[in-house]
Amino acid sequence: TRIETALSTIKYLISNQAKVILMSHLGRPKGKVVEKLRLNPIAQRLCELLGQKVKKLNDCIGEEVEKAVLNMQKGEVILLENLRFYSEEEKNNPKFAKLLAKSADIFVNDAFGTAHRAHASTVGVTGMLPSCAGFLMAKEIETLSSLIENPERPFVVVLGGAKISGKIEIVQNLLSIADKILISGGMSYTCLAALGYEVGNSLLEEYDLEIVKKMLKKAEEKDNKILLPVDLVITKEISEKAESKLFEIDNIPKDGI
Repeated sequence: TRIETALSTIKYLISNQAKVILMSHLGRPKGKVVEKLRLNPIAQRLCELLGQKVKKLNDCIGEEVEKAVLNMQKGEVILLENLRFYSEEEKNNPKFAKLLAKSADIFVNDAFGTAHRAHASTVGVTGMLPSCAGFLMAKEIETLSSLIENPERPFVVVLGGAKISGKIEIVQNLLSIADKILISGGMSYTCLAALGYEVGNSLLEEYDLEIVKKMLKKAEEKDNKILLPVDLVITKEISEKAESKLFEIDNIPKDGI
């Protein structure tokens, strides 16, 4: 899906005779080469969607990349290897960012889904190259801006995902804008734990409990703007054969997930 959302930007660059160097990540290899996380399937799918060859490289920096870019023709596309094979990517290492930027003239950011992360490929390179937003990024920013500046009422925000740690500031800002904020998924467990509920073996970010408590207190002062689940589907293991049951939040078993 994310490949398809970036197609309009990629096709525009190709049609305007740009030499297109694509960089991306897959999974969490933690700075090591993990064979099953190589971007070969991504390159193959891109070939099908673009209707042209996409050359996949075995690295994202170094001599191979420099030679490949030097030999590119206008309108051609290459895909660099998984950026997260280097731990420097997620650390926003300046030297790594410089190596990524070395063969490029302009940086186009169309990775809205990772825009909140300060990584070398999204933040570091912007200090070394003229930068602009891709079509997807521009559209999402425009949509968000309209919601924040002049939302239709009632304005209800639904937030999900595994962790709340990266979204606390967003929630705090939304408290002054939204009419209600519904928090679900893994994010809700830390919120429920902050209110004193048992969450069993579910995902819990204990180091954020105090911050979440303050956030929920602020929401309470604003007419209980944050709504949390009143019941949850609980199981004892994550497997295809696992049995599940619905529990109210004040009756969650200690060994439940």
